Amino acid sequence: MLKAKVYVTIKQSVLDPQGVAVQGALHSVGFREVESLRIGKYMELELDTDNRQEAEERLQQMCEKLLANTVVEDYRYELEG
Repeated sequence: MLKAKVYVTIKQSVLDPQGVAVQGALHSVGFREVESLRIGKYMELELDTDNRQEAEERLQQMCEKLLANTVVEDYRYELEG
């Protein structure tokens, strides 16, 4: 069994209004040192396989088809186990 950690973030070229809002909120409560902030998603998946190559191929398919909107988001993943 392999464990996958998937990180999805908005591409640098895409405006992140949620990140801007959270940055503004941090500033309003005194955390002025935050110069920029971007919001992303983190997912953990347990995969019923020990074949790393197969797991990477399947993870890429999952990210491309469902977990990330590749028009505006980037993704990366890590495999453990």
